[in-house]
Amino acid sequence: MRIPKIKIPKKYLKIGAWVLGVFLVVCIALGAVAYSKREALLKKMVAKAIAKADKDYGLEVKIGSAGFTGLSTVKMTAISVVPKERDTLSNIGELSVSVKLFPLIFGNVKLSEVKLNQGFVSVVLKDSTTNIDFILKRKKKDSTATKNKVNLSEIASNILNQVLYKIPDDMDMKNMVFKLNDHDTAKLIFETEATIDGGDLKSSINVNNNESIWHVNGYVNPGSKELSFMAYADGKKLELPYLNNKLHAKLSFDTLQTELKNAKYSGDDYKISGSWSVKNMLVNQPRIASNDIVVQSAKLDADILVGPNYIALDSTSTAYLKNAQIHPYIKYTLGKNKIYELKLNAEEQDAQAVLDAFPQGLFESLEGLKVQGKVKYNLNFYLDTKIPDSVRFSSTLTPVNFKIIQWGKTNLQKINSPFVYTPYEYGKPMRDITIGPANPNFTPLSAISKNFINAVLTAEDPSFYTHNGFVEESIRKSIAVNFKEKKFKRGGSTISMQLVKNVYLSRQKTLARKAEEILIVWLIEHNHLVSKQRMLEVYFNIMELGQNIYGIGEASRYYFGKQPADLTIGDGLFLASIVPKPKASMYKFMADGSLKPYMFNYFRFMGNIMARRGLTPSDTSGYGFYNVRLREGLRQYLAPDTAAVDTTAFDDDEDGLPPVITHDKNKSLFDRIFGGGTKKDTASVKPAAAPDTAKSKKQLRQERREERRRQKELEKAQGQ
Repeated sequence: MRIPKIKIPKKYLKIGAWVLGVFLVVCIALGAVAYSKREALLKKMVAKAIAKADKDYGLEVKIGSAGFTGLSTVKMTAISVVPKERDTLSNIGELSVSVKLFPLIFGNVKLSEVKLNQGFVSVVLKDSTTNIDFILKRKKKDSTATKNKVNLSEIASNILNQVLYKIPDDMDMKNMVFKLNDHDTAKLIFETEATIDGGDLKSSINVNNNESIWHVNGYVNPGSKELSFMAYADGKKLELPYLNNKLHAKLSFDTLQTELKNAKYSGDDYKISGSWSVKNMLVNQPRIASNDIVVQSAKLDADILVGPNYIALDSTSTAYLKNAQIHPYIKYTLGKNKIYELKLNAEEQDAQAVLDAFPQGLFESLEGLKVQGKVKYNLNFYLDTKIPDSVRFSSTLTPVNFKIIQWGKTNLQKINSPFVYTPYEYGKPMRDITIGPANPNFTPLSAISKNFINAVLTAEDPSFYTHNGFVEESIRKSIAVNFKEKKFKRGGSTISMQLVKNVYLSRQKTLARKAEEILIVWLIEHNHLVSKQRMLEVYFNIMELGQNIYGIGEASRYYFGKQPADLTIGDGLFLASIVPKPKASMYKFMADGSLKPYMFNYFRFMGNIMARRGLTPSDTSGYGFYNVRLREGLRQYLAPDTAAVDTTAFDDDEDGLPPVITHDKNKSLFDRIFGGGTKKDTASVKPAAAPDTAKSKKQLRQERREERRRQKELEKAQGQ
């Protein structure tokens, strides 16, 4: 097919040539005028920038000289930046900056080349001030301005573009020093040399006068939104003692790598694709674990979505730990009410590969464990802060032909035979207790009164015989309650979890220990390593039920002078009530050995639940409340009747807990997370005496001294 020729009259060609010629002449003329006046324009712009820095941020900026050395290159010398009434922030000997002309036409400043020689940036922290606090200053907003809705995707796009545009195509940085002075107690110095040549980045950073030499090398292509950096140190791990001291932790790496693959709009969302990876990361922080944890190989291929009102890590992302992988989804939505979403999905994969992927030192008791088969995992969490009671939570680890073929450091079936249990107080062992027939206080499950068993199960774990170690509904309700209260008020631990925590694990309250507890519970329950009956029997024989009182055998004789089989419904309810705070048990009794009146509500509350479930006959008189009597030999050690514990009213909710089952308000949030709703392995906790406005301060002091004396006598009697 031939394309027909288009004939253009010569007169139109002449007109077009004249127009183009005039346009070129005008451009050349304007360019010549601009070129001749560029020095004056530069001085005007510099003066304007200096005035703006002073007015908006309180910065005194001085520039020794500034001028053009080429068509688009500006060279400045003797640059200093000093915040008002603060230490000098920066001083640069020589700086040359070149910009690209084409982006400049559209108002974008894109750097083409930067040369920097001899300078420093010094951050000084002193008392409550710093020489960078000017950053926190904000311009006063125009009260008449219209408030527009913030679009997070636009903000993300603009910020990323601004950052990328400031990365030059070529760079040569020499003798640049970055300093940090932290209250004259810690100093940090980075002496840096860096170059960018055709997109290749190479840098050398001398840390604290040859303490270590770091390198950050990689590739940069800002125009295509592609960046790749890898950091490492010569002959040692990449670490920063200053930061470790600030965090009270140790953190180091062999290599740390990050990559920006792409960034673009996908509909209304701004999508940023990248990856982060680390080799041999060592972490040591007392709240995480008591020992070093080593992550040999970890990587995250991430797709980050920034929408108009949310930020999300998309489910197309993949996290790798050695040969195991999981797909995370995290979303945070802003608005009148905030919404948090978390989903984890690990497809079916080799169980041993998953076990081997755990960081070294994380699960000490499982080291050396060998398994076969496969596992898959799913977690779903959704919380709308406006309606926290609607929180959604589910967590499922599913085994596929899973089997344990070799025990590791700890035999998880050890409690099927007699063993020695050691309770701890303040991290110190109290005494060894044999859990077996050799101990006269050991009580088989068949020899324990159903009144006690039913009372404890009702209060602590009603679905013990039917769950597999965890109760999702209990965890879900705990999340809702704790979020509304803004503190850890309700725990979700089952008896299985309490047993594993006490028998198999150290007494350290750390994230690693809590994760290990969850995994061991799953291994025991899903593989039926220990029967429910044996678990309950061991739990009843190790549970703390008073000051240095462990197990139902000791407790029943200590409080009532009875055998465990002879406990009444009232005895069982009393013992169930002290499980959360066993060391406060003696303060629940009146001087004559009867229970204090506020306990009646607990008995009626728990008794009604048990009656509805057919565990005890209905009793309008308080389910044995009036028949509970402390044995006579202990009554001489009782505190005065003025001493009291929490008597706050409570709602008659079958799934709730009476106020006498409370948590120690003095615990930190971290301690509460790992303590849950169970007992605390510390020394005695004395509830405060109820204030009596009719008594003088002297009388109150005397009563407190009397309480302390009685407590000491009681402890002495127990030790005899």
